[in-house]
Amino acid sequence: MNYALLADLVLLLHFAFIGFVLLGGLLVLRWRPLAWLHIPTVIWGILIEVQGWLCPLTPLENRLRQAAGAEGYQAGFIEHYLAPIMYPGGLTHTIQLILAALVFLINAVIYTLLWRIWRKRSA
Repeated sequence: MNYALLADLVLLLHFAFIGFVLLGGLLVLRWRPLAWLHIPTVIWGILIEVQGWLCPLTPLENRLRQAAGAEGYQAGFIEHYLAPIMYPGGLTHTIQLILAALVFLINAVIYTLLWRIWRKRSA
């Protein structure tokens, strides 16, 4: 089994999940029932940041990388992949709280706009 490829697929899934958490509300404009999936993912994304939890995809990716003969990483996904790009000094809890607030604000704006659009259509 190609564990390195599976680890890369988990990494892509992780990036896609983050994208969905941030901007999935835009998809709800087209497919309204998708909100039932998107809103829980937003809550999960915010909780991961606020609580400092480790996303379950991180240990899975690490195990696959180790099975492929590579080293895993100890930090969380954001700290390992995004923090070196966005926050070279390291990811602090304060920055995680800011990220959680950003996720909330982006989605609050999107759902407020969606609510206004839906209200106009029904009027």
